Amino acid sequence: LAMVQGVLIEAGHIVDTNPASGECIARVRVSTKAEVDAAVAAARVAQQSWSALGLAERKEYVRAAVRRIGEAESLARTITQEMGKTLAEAEAEVAENSEMDEYCELVMQANEPEMHGGSVIVRHPHGVVSVCAPWNYPVEEVVLLSIPALIAGNAVVIKPSEVVPLSGQKVVAALMAGLNGDFPGLVSLLQGDGEVGAYLVSHSGVDMAAFTGSTATGAKILQAASSALKRVVLECGGKDAMVVLADADVGRAAKDAVDFSLANCGQVCCAVERVYVAADIATQFEAEVLAHAAAYTQGDGLRPESDIGPMVSETQRRLVHAQVEAAKAAGARLLLGGEMPPASQPGTFYPPTVLADVPHAARAITQVETFGPVVALSTFDGGDESAVALANDSTYGLTASVYSDDLARAGRIASRIAAGQVGINNNPLSGNRSIHAPFVGHKRSGYGSHSGRDGWRQFSTPKTLIYDAPPPPKLLPTQALTLSSEAAPAPRAIAAGAVAVAAIVGVAAVLVMRRA
Repeated sequence: LAMVQGVLIEAGHIVDTNPASGECIARVRVSTKAEVDAAVAAARVAQQSWSALGLAERKEYVRAAVRRIGEAESLARTITQEMGKTLAEAEAEVAENSEMDEYCELVMQANEPEMHGGSVIVRHPHGVVSVCAPWNYPVEEVVLLSIPALIAGNAVVIKPSEVVPLSGQKVVAALMAGLNGDFPGLVSLLQGDGEVGAYLVSHSGVDMAAFTGSTATGAKILQAASSALKRVVLECGGKDAMVVLADADVGRAAKDAVDFSLANCGQVCCAVERVYVAADIATQFEAEVLAHAAAYTQGDGLRPESDIGPMVSETQRRLVHAQVEAAKAAGARLLLGGEMPPASQPGTFYPPTVLADVPHAARAITQVETFGPVVALSTFDGGDESAVALANDSTYGLTASVYSDDLARAGRIASRIAAGQVGINNNPLSGNRSIHAPFVGHKRSGYGSHSGRDGWRQFSTPKTLIYDAPPPPKLLPTQALTLSSEAAPAPRAIAAGAVAVAAIVGVAAVLVMRRA
């Protein structure tokens, strides 16, 4: 027996549990090292013919494959059953990440050759990219990491979180259905815990590691990749600050403070976890926050009346409760929630919780990622210097936000906050961020970036072809170069052994062995 992230691994199987009821959904077999080897070997073969296609052809293949995700049977319901988010949240995630036509087009454009006189800059795929995706957004993160990897000319081997093996299987199966028919082994699925992920990332046949998850795991991946100088993209944790100045729209800011602290039961890497409110408006702000948070209805995410579901696991619930207790011991006032449900209540629910007067010195809650449904309010003197100092007093730097009617002042403060995304009178997750913008973690919140032109280009390496004179445009390369100097094989010209290997590590090999 082993417990990983609150998930039981028993006799070589993930015990997949519904956090709303505690019931076993399925037992999913953990991939073996031999299956990891096989998946990587098949990917290396498939990548040769895949990268020989033109960019436009690869883009069309990927675009069509991603659309299949929206057709996956009961995917949203499976997400809710496995990790607890409301069905509405799950349905939105599936819909938004299966309609990615513009995204695919922009990724293609980011990889197109550039000509500067006689120098032509082309993009060279890395080869095989491992994608280790998190449980809190099991569709979005697979899609955002796999699209740029594939369009750039790479093959991908995907390991979803052990918390959401069935959701991950459905997402990857859709991609495989759209791509592996012509390119067997181009997309592979592996199941398992961190041990499987570690073996995959460190595999000699993997050229790049893409990961979304905790900072601690991200650091291990970076270390594992360092000996071979593998390319790495990491989106990690956060302790994101919200600054509310005295001239802010209190109602709007209070609503955002609650909504972006409690979204997905607070289990978001860029959730609002520290709210610094100018003392002059603290009483009014506190009242607005309390009223809005109290209106949330908690329950099984499959119930339409639920605004917020359970936490993902008992392990995470206890960590959150320990932070709340530490904050209270340090002098914070508990305004709402903050109590563990009775042992007789099934599931891993933790109530929407509001704390006020959280001392910034209470490091257990102001410095450690909470990842739970807690709105943590602190007051400050309302000055610019204090706002910047408080927001920056963290080892993390994923997102932040500043609220003020004075846009110039808010912009000055935002520009000094060390975070990759800073919202002004809105949260970075509010939907206002451009599709062209990268998503970046400063400090310990990430390494490299994904999304936006800068992020998409990290899945390939630039190469300059130097002519003695500017070549005619019609002669410019329209495809990424293959990794081998040999002619790339035709799409279906894959060795029979590699095809068999791809089948071994496909959907059937990792599906449910027994349903509860």
